[in-house]
Amino acid sequence: MMISMTGFGKTTCELKDKIITIEIKSLNSKQLDIYTRLPNLYKDKDMEIRNFVSQKLKRGKIDINLNIENTDVTNSSQINASLVKEYFAQMKEISENLEVNTDNNRLLQTVMRFPDVLKTDKEELDEEDWKRVLEKIDLTIGLVNEYRCQEGLVLEKDIISRIQLIENLLSEINPFEEERMQKLREKIYSGFTELFDKDKIDNNRFEQELIYYIEKLDITEEKVRLKNHCNFFIEVYSETVPVGKKLGFIAQEIGREINTIGSKANHSEIQRIVVRMKDELEKIKEQLMNVL
Repeated sequence: MMISMTGFGKTTCELKDKIITIEIKSLNSKQLDIYTRLPNLYKDKDMEIRNFVSQKLKRGKIDINLNIENTDVTNSSQINASLVKEYFAQMKEISENLEVNTDNNRLLQTVMRFPDVLKTDKEELDEEDWKRVLEKIDLTIGLVNEYRCQEGLVLEKDIISRIQLIENLLSEINPFEEERMQKLREKIYSGFTELFDKDKIDNNRFEQELIYYIEKLDITEEKVRLKNHCNFFIEVYSETVPVGKKLGFIAQEIGREINTIGSKANHSEIQRIVVRMKDELEKIKEQLMNVL
């Protein structure tokens, strides 16, 4: 089955003194690229999160965002009053020495931006809380995968319909095959008669050479291979393992056969059909870039 690399999941984890919001976004990429935005409390768990996510989401550009909202006001930042007073006194003294008129309110606002004015006790990571957060990360990954599967069904419907359209276009070439060969025969014979008298042309030798030349322009093998590639494409997409790269390789082979048919065609209607097949194939390739 086709699975998209586009996905999104969001969950919240309520702990005794905080609420953790977990967001995971996934976009298409040639390999697995993981980007994390973690609060300081969980910085040490960065590698563990990466390893955990890489086992669940095999490919794509993955953005992981953890946001903390503290619900216990006792753990919030507190003003270091003694340090503020010390800063303020020093600034006041410097202002008077330099004879700079400074409003006390403005001076206090400046002091409040100094280092260490706000103090926060360093919080230690609770391992039981971390287990709950990890469970929520796992749940969020599950939501991402559900989203990916839903998007994959949309991609699958579009891509398979285009593969079937290429097969239908391939069958439209058949009515022009005999006409193409007849016109080719007439064109070559006309060219010979312009150069030589008809009496001097050995018709048997001419037919032998013509058959050899026409065989070089025959597209039967290309049509058979193109049909087989399309059938193989439909066979592979139903596999349970990620099939994006494999389908990409098959699409390249489909493109080769279409190009060869176009180069051998020598017929305006067949060329138009080839152009339509190429157009559908390009749309398929664009969609496959987002298939896992």
